[in-house]
Amino acid sequence: MSFTPDACMSLERFWATIERSAEIGVGRPGGLARLTLSDADRQMRDQFVAWCKETGLAVTVDEVGSIFARREGTDPTADPILIGSHLDTQINGGRYDGIAGVLAGLELCRTLNDLGHVTRRPIEIVDWTNEEGCRYSPPMVASGCFVGAYAPDWVRDRIGDDGSRFGDELEKIGYRGEAACGPRPVDAYFELHIEQGPILDAEGYEVGVVTSGFPSHGMLARFSGETAHTGPWPMELRRNALAAGARWLVAVDDLGMDYAGTGGKATAARLAAWPNKPGILSDTADAVCDVRHENQATAKVMAERMRRSLHEAAARNGCDVEIVDEWLWGGDIFDAGLVASVREHAGRLGYRWRDIASQAGHDAYFMARHCPTAMVFTPCRGGITHNNGEHCEPSDFRAGLDVLLHAVVERADRN
Repeated sequence: MSFTPDACMSLERFWATIERSAEIGVGRPGGLARLTLSDADRQMRDQFVAWCKETGLAVTVDEVGSIFARREGTDPTADPILIGSHLDTQINGGRYDGIAGVLAGLELCRTLNDLGHVTRRPIEIVDWTNEEGCRYSPPMVASGCFVGAYAPDWVRDRIGDDGSRFGDELEKIGYRGEAACGPRPVDAYFELHIEQGPILDAEGYEVGVVTSGFPSHGMLARFSGETAHTGPWPMELRRNALAAGARWLVAVDDLGMDYAGTGGKATAARLAAWPNKPGILSDTADAVCDVRHENQATAKVMAERMRRSLHEAAARNGCDVEIVDEWLWGGDIFDAGLVASVREHAGRLGYRWRDIASQAGHDAYFMARHCPTAMVFTPCRGGITHNNGEHCEPSDFRAGLDVLLHAVVERADRN
């Protein structure tokens, strides 16, 4: 057998890996709570590594815990093709977000084994550590580290809400690898992902060809005030960091409503205060907000309004405020040649496709800074995600798997 224009992946085998993953780190009914570097994450990593070794792939782990599984090509000196996403989930996550992308890469390699086809370039599947960022902030730290946006020591020093340190937990689960994490040559990066939105499902499209990402501006801010008794201490003297943080989050939510009519989003994502107890004002509050809009200029305006409301909230409550971290993702970041290839294969294979912009953050955003990058979206029912109600049927992946297979092999076989 050899690779042919009608070659396709085994949907049944792919779905079996999805179902096995859904047994690890079970959360609310139907969903997963497989937080990064947890015991459940270790168990899933072990299962993934076992599958990769059974498939004949060479597995390495880098110093921030990302797993790379390599299928050698006929020219081992050629820069590899990477296919990746993540196996960690949100605290109330679904079965497919990120997971489908990693397991699609595994099924692609299994399919090529079945066909006896060896690509010229090596193919590597990657499971990026801590894509979700719900235990250690910010998200996507491992792919960011891979492209040089973050230093490995900085990543390992991230502290979680439970007081745990990223590097310590990485050691604990046995996944601090020996491979360096930093930029290395990559020919191209592909990521298959559920859309995490309702468009493909509502309009009956089988494939989303991702052309861009909504420009997204986010920040982590720390409000500093002063503890005091909630009874006798005068209102005009209070420096309640919790109230300042809450005021900022409400202002950002209101900002989102101002732009809702044009598709803009503003999210009050997180507020963590200390001591956060009855009878005492909080002297510290950490808050996370972000804004995003498909129009880059509008996104910048929204970001400036978010920044201004931050300082207004601090001043209104007599607090100091420090921006601890800021990030900017998205824009016209995906490679035009790879995007065209995904379109061409979707059409040739007879699938109904449309161009689409990604509204969520993905590891592909960092990889696009480093090498030609493309994303393939598959539909998810009702667009529900980051929720235990996230749902897909096997048929939702048929088109995306086949388009990914042909786009990757075309790239991997070229000179």
